[in-house]
Amino acid sequence: MKNNSTKYKFRMAICALFVAICQSLNAQSLTQTIRGKIIDQDSRTALPGANIIVIGTDPVLGASTDLDGEFRIDKVPVGRVSLKITYIGYEDILLPNVLVTSGKEVVLDLNMQESLTSMDEIVIKADKDKSEIANEMALVSARGFTVEETKRYAGSLNDPARMVSGYAGVTGDASGNNFIIVRGNSPRGIQWRLEGIEIPNPNHFSDEGATGGPINALNSEMLANSEFYTGAFAPEYGNALSGVFDMRLRKGNNEEHEYSASIGILGTAVTAEGPLTREGKSSFLFNYRYSTLTLLSELGILDFDGVPKYQDVSFKVHLPTRSLGTFSIFGLGGKSNILTKEYDEEDEDKLLHQGDYQADMGVVGITQYLPLGAGTYLQNSISVSKNGSGFVGEEPDGQQKMVMLGDAQLDKYSIKGATTFNHKFNARHNLQTGLIYTFHNFEFFSRYYDQVPGEYVVNQNTEQDATHYQGFVSWKYRPWEDVTLVSGLHAQGTSLNSHASIEPRASVRWQFLPRQAISAGWGIHGKMESLTNYYSIVEDDMGNTSMPNTGLDFSMAQHYVLGYENKLGSNLLFKMEAYYQYLYNIPVEDNPNSSYSLLNQVEWFTDRKLVNEGTGENMGVELTLERYFADGYFFMVTGSLYDSRYTAMDGVERDSRFNGNYAGNLLAGKEFALGSKGDKKKVLGINAKVSLLGARKFTPLDEEASMAQDKEVWLEDQAFSLEGDDVFLTNLSITYRIDRKKTSQELKLDIQNITNNAAKVDQYYNDVTNEVEYLDQLPLLPVLMYTIHF
Repeated sequence: MKNNSTKYKFRMAICALFVAICQSLNAQSLTQTIRGKIIDQDSRTALPGANIIVIGTDPVLGASTDLDGEFRIDKVPVGRVSLKITYIGYEDILLPNVLVTSGKEVVLDLNMQESLTSMDEIVIKADKDKSEIANEMALVSARGFTVEETKRYAGSLNDPARMVSGYAGVTGDASGNNFIIVRGNSPRGIQWRLEGIEIPNPNHFSDEGATGGPINALNSEMLANSEFYTGAFAPEYGNALSGVFDMRLRKGNNEEHEYSASIGILGTAVTAEGPLTREGKSSFLFNYRYSTLTLLSELGILDFDGVPKYQDVSFKVHLPTRSLGTFSIFGLGGKSNILTKEYDEEDEDKLLHQGDYQADMGVVGITQYLPLGAGTYLQNSISVSKNGSGFVGEEPDGQQKMVMLGDAQLDKYSIKGATTFNHKFNARHNLQTGLIYTFHNFEFFSRYYDQVPGEYVVNQNTEQDATHYQGFVSWKYRPWEDVTLVSGLHAQGTSLNSHASIEPRASVRWQFLPRQAISAGWGIHGKMESLTNYYSIVEDDMGNTSMPNTGLDFSMAQHYVLGYENKLGSNLLFKMEAYYQYLYNIPVEDNPNSSYSLLNQVEWFTDRKLVNEGTGENMGVELTLERYFADGYFFMVTGSLYDSRYTAMDGVERDSRFNGNYAGNLLAGKEFALGSKGDKKKVLGINAKVSLLGARKFTPLDEEASMAQDKEVWLEDQAFSLEGDDVFLTNLSITYRIDRKKTSQELKLDIQNITNNAAKVDQYYNDVTNEVEYLDQLPLLPVLMYTIHF
């Protein structure tokens, strides 16, 4: 009896142990670490003792920052989580939709704003969340975005330039270029910045002076939270007329080595990051990408003309020091080329034309953050950059010998130095002032064969240098807890001529209710034109040539913005902005009968004599209703009604090239958990974007004159009197993510223009077929990508 009892107890113990092991295995969940640093938004000093909790966890997961403002939360469940950050004397932060994956730690850099409310007062106030940006001097027409959004938005192709086309007031180019058209302005009015420094256009297959291109050279894997501005910019931003794209590179993981690799139609890439030393806080981050189509072509798998070849590299090294502050060394470079050939439709072996195009850009810089005391710091930077493009066009003559029709090589080298001094007097007052100096050295050459006289015409041939200098001062004042005022001045000049631009700015934000605020902004903004426009060789009626445009002044604009926002719920925001822009000092052709204005220029340069006598007007209203990603889904609805017009020397007010009159977007997405068990978690994501864009305007071609002269001849007295088709666009992306203990994998299919809509967006003369043809909307394009993080 005793033996039986012992056996029974032994069996029960084994069963209980077995059940416990099974339950433990079934209950095992994938986790990851969230860590980072929290600093004062104005002074950038560390905030020790701030509390961070992961909302909705039981037991509660959280941590407090140490003396360096750093925190660490281990064993956070994989998935999407929300964080709440609190600190005595500072406004709370609610950070929703933080994506936690098993293959990569989450490292955050967060800013908190000091509160004016004393501790013994009780104030009901909405949490600060992702609708507010990190730049404390920007109060209107500003939008922050995360790297997670660049991956999630359908049609973005992990490209921030494509992602912003879903924002109110922003449209892209339906033919597939990365042009960013803000509030009816030319995409040339955009300024690209990286790590706080103005950089050359970071798009492949672009030329000097343009701001677009088919593919961005900066991989989204490198990005930290960044910002996009559409008007009435803060005083620190100069040399921009329509928008500022302010991108930041994230710091590499300074504790663990992490890697990722991806392969897709748009490129094959590898990313590596980790600590530079075993002990210390320095880190590196590196990414390299190569065109997948080029790889397939070199392997003999693909065999067709016109394979786009490109590669790019980017990096950041983070180096804190004990006495000299924190240094960041960063770089971005891209190289691209394509050889296109056009054959006779009836004789496929008969070559009609070929063009060889190449472009490259690169920038290397170093920044220093140097604290000078409580609430005071100095930010210094220096960078060296290069951007260039070249083209050779040929066609066979009667003996099938290749004859050059035109060639160009446009190269610009720049050295830029900047320093910014920031002092926070107290919670009410913050002062920022800075100087920026840029030295350009450039070599421009371009010529084309003119069929009528039968000779080459040279329209660029110069080797010069020029300087551009800027200065600014900005003051933020908070008279009350719910009111913020920013005022300041930006000034700039150039060695090209004696012109200078003095640009006052002012903005205000009043949070008149806990969840509602109104804002207003005004500013004068100036921009240099591209250097190729200054140095164009122009021939007069007597056949004499000169460069008459070197004395051009800055193009100018006054921006007026009025905004209202209402946080309708914890994850729901409504925002409205109305704006008016008066553009003046715009370069136009020096001809009383001409309708030509640089406001309609997209790329390349003009060979006309210009004067600063043009004007323009942009006005409109923009609406946004956005639900941040929470509970597995998000949506954003944006709508814009606008009018964009210009006046050249002929005195006639016309539609601008970019006057589409309206734009609407609907973005939505949902994630589904799929049978996750043990050490594997699977998630399916479906995202869509539907857009309806008003038709762009274009100038009719004179077909007979174009055929006779074998080049485009426009009916300029009817400038932009025709319009293309309205553009309907539907993009769909499907993602499948698998998290395991040490890796995270994602398979993504992003389908552009899933309905294969074929709107006509522009008109051009084809000098090979001698016909007037239309440029259509980019057709259906499926883009497949696989990524693994480990």
